[in-house]
Amino acid sequence: MKIIKKNDKRLIRSWSFYDWANSAYNLVITSTIFPVYYTTITSNPETGDTVSFFGFEFVNTALSNFALSVAYLLMALSLPFISAYSDAAGRRRFFMKLFTYIGAIACMGLFFFKLDTLELGIIFFALAAMGYIGGVAFNNSYLPVIATPDQQDRVSAQGFAYGYIGCVTLQLICFVFIFKPEWFGITDPSLPARISFFLVGLWWLSFAQIPFRFLPRNKPTIENKKLPFFIKARKEFMAVLSEIRKIPAIKKFLPAYFFYAMGVQTIMIVAAAFGEKVLNLGATKLIASILLIQLVAIAGAFIMSSLAKKFGNIKVLLFVVSIWIFICIAAYYLSNEYQFYGMALLVGLMMGGIQSLSRSTYSKLIPTDVEDTTAFFSFYDVSEKLAIVIGLFTFGIIEQLTHNIRYSALCLSVFFVIGLILLFRVLKFNKLQIIQSN
Repeated sequence: MKIIKKNDKRLIRSWSFYDWANSAYNLVITSTIFPVYYTTITSNPETGDTVSFFGFEFVNTALSNFALSVAYLLMALSLPFISAYSDAAGRRRFFMKLFTYIGAIACMGLFFFKLDTLELGIIFFALAAMGYIGGVAFNNSYLPVIATPDQQDRVSAQGFAYGYIGCVTLQLICFVFIFKPEWFGITDPSLPARISFFLVGLWWLSFAQIPFRFLPRNKPTIENKKLPFFIKARKEFMAVLSEIRKIPAIKKFLPAYFFYAMGVQTIMIVAAAFGEKVLNLGATKLIASILLIQLVAIAGAFIMSSLAKKFGNIKVLLFVVSIWIFICIAAYYLSNEYQFYGMALLVGLMMGGIQSLSRSTYSKLIPTDVEDTTAFFSFYDVSEKLAIVIGLFTFGIIEQLTHNIRYSALCLSVFFVIGLILLFRVLKFNKLQIIQSN
């Protein structure tokens, strides 16, 4: 097994390219082109927004949200055991590749997504989400392996910066096909969007080869090769769970992360729909605002990393979560598109900061001598995915009951308030630890 040299610039750059590779999925499929395309092809004057999926009738957006929720739940339930097995058997890179191939090929499969292939398209849509979730989980687990704790904030920020730049680059390439189809002799109005989905998969698969080439394999934590998959997974899972229970800082941080992630991840997913329903901005302005968020997030990631070096991770997270509370309250009073753009600017800064800093904070809480980092990070990733499911469900229920999406945005502030209170517990615990150590 090759000895890993931490803080190696070439290795860190290679690791960062996975964010570059897979972030295109998040922007094109989750936030911009796919939602617009899906809503367009599944709506018509005769049936309205109702579609038939394997003989059952669904509202089109409800169907896509159900598919996404099922994908998140399946991954939340299975990821801890898959991650535990990958550590036990030394197959971290193998599973990272497996989920990448599943996600990328599913995105390519969306090229064939039309109304008459709705069932197949929804299945590809869900598989792409599962591939993305799995790939991110295994990529995150490399952070404490390739960087020392004092460098993890910077390295995490670099990864997210690569991701934001990469996804915007591909988005602009896709826009060429969407806004100038005549340049390529395209007459089918659905083809530019479907080409974009194929390009996402191709981009993801191609650039992922860089980290696949340089990231090392992990040493098996359970050497007995004769043990069945489920026995290895269960033994490793129980061992890691036992370790986490012995680390008070992680036990206090994960609940805080769970609650503020509900707010952050929900806002990222519903931002475009919120802008359309409240201000009727139109697809072009909405996509432009989402691109603005991605670009500003690059600065946000590095700014919060620098502040963390000066003030400490938890204090900066407390500041960022406080700003998110302000964003939720301000969204309730939003009245014009210029306020929306200003809010998009603030969301971008805070999004880049909170995502990058949360990942590196959790990484720092993992003991430096731990080898099964994948299983440790699976608890972090599962917390995020469950938070998304609950956040989206809450957002939708409140809108359903009140018929006002502003109330949904306002109620997200409750999640941030709970996260803020729980973060204060982490800060108090850290101060106590410093006093005791002195």
